[in-house]
Amino acid sequence: MSASPSLRTRVLRHVMLPLALAWLAGAVVTLVVSSHFTEQAFDRALLDDAYSIASHVRTGSDGRVGLQLSANELRAALFDQAESVHFSVLGPDGQRLAGGELPDLPVPPGESYRYREIVHEGQLMRMVALRHTVEGRAYRVLMAHTTRVRGALGQQLLLYAALPQLLLLVLLVLWLRRGIGRDLAPLHRLQTALSHRDARDLSPVQVPPSTQEIEQLGQTVNALFARVEHSVRAQREFAGNVAHELRTPLAGIRALADYGLGHTDPAVWRQQLQQVAGSVVRASHLVDQLLALALADEGEQALRRERLSPAELLQQAVLRHLDKADRQGVDLGARGVDAEGAEALAIVADAALVGAMLDNLIDNALRYGGRMLTLELAAGPAQDEVTLAVVDDGPGIPETARRALLQRWSQGIDGQRLGQGAGLGLSIVARYAQLLGARLWLEDAAPPGGLRAALVFPRAPD
Repeated sequence: MSASPSLRTRVLRHVMLPLALAWLAGAVVTLVVSSHFTEQAFDRALLDDAYSIASHVRTGSDGRVGLQLSANELRAALFDQAESVHFSVLGPDGQRLAGGELPDLPVPPGESYRYREIVHEGQLMRMVALRHTVEGRAYRVLMAHTTRVRGALGQQLLLYAALPQLLLLVLLVLWLRRGIGRDLAPLHRLQTALSHRDARDLSPVQVPPSTQEIEQLGQTVNALFARVEHSVRAQREFAGNVAHELRTPLAGIRALADYGLGHTDPAVWRQQLQQVAGSVVRASHLVDQLLALALADEGEQALRRERLSPAELLQQAVLRHLDKADRQGVDLGARGVDAEGAEALAIVADAALVGAMLDNLIDNALRYGGRMLTLELAAGPAQDEVTLAVVDDGPGIPETARRALLQRWSQGIDGQRLGQGAGLGLSIVARYAQLLGARLWLEDAAPPGGLRAALVFPRAPD
């Protein structure tokens, strides 16, 4: 497989091909125009010689029309250092009156002269036929020059016109090659920096100011590194969280199994198996929370925002947890979803994330709350906000502990545990709210007490 050409080669090719064609077209046009005006100048000189001869065709002392020039005068009139000159004077009947033999060249009516290329005595010549009138009678003067000087002058024009342009073209190629190489040097340095970078090094690449495209490429690479670093950090944290949190429940399950295997009493086995089953449920719940937290860290790039009805979201959440609440003897209900204007409230968010936030808040309330659990829908503190709240009548959370509970792994304050779990539920909700541009607010519930966990979303415009 042949190697692809370099970018510099491709740019030079795309630039130089039009330049070379333009140079060639310019050289051809210059040569054609120069040759045209040169031919006109030589033709004018040829016609002047014909006029000079015609001016001496007149009536002599004997009454006859002829060329009234002596031999010396004729040699002086026809003298040319480089070209061979031939002429002929023809009478009205075509009879030659003076000069040598030349091919006849009629002049069309209405014209005074006419040019033609001829071959005479083995030489290429340029000839002009001039109509001349003497005493009302039309005579013709034929004048022919060889074209050696014309050809030599054309070659000189080609040489002196094309060579400077060719030299300029070569200098332009060298200048463009150097300039393009200098402009592409930052790209080469960027490629070198990336090729020698360690796979674990995700720090931003230093791109010196050069061209807008290269700066944008550097920014794009750095943005990619930032996303990869965020993903790698989330994966490492997830692995660390799993290793940290699953060690204890797995050790407990193993201890329960070893204890049961050390006895022969079926009642002990049953008791240990029940404890193992409970530990497995807690471990499964922990894994779900860890996965949800990892999804929250990764979810910023995969949000599916759409217009949602908070009333429908709360009703669906009630239905999902109704059976579990009944088994635990908790009265689960909703407030505000059927109130006037509730259907008009809307938010723009990811339905899966909002559902996950409500599930975590309801699960925490079922674990740590009292016997009554209410989901509320209301306009937020500001008119352009919507609040979804989960309210329980449990012991509540001291105000000094609320900020700590929004951190990962926090389950209590001052060594007092608030319940069983990994301490991830509220941190997951806080992270989801951050991704959706909302906020999580913990406050005391209205009497008789408890905790009110409120999610405040920006209200979608009507």
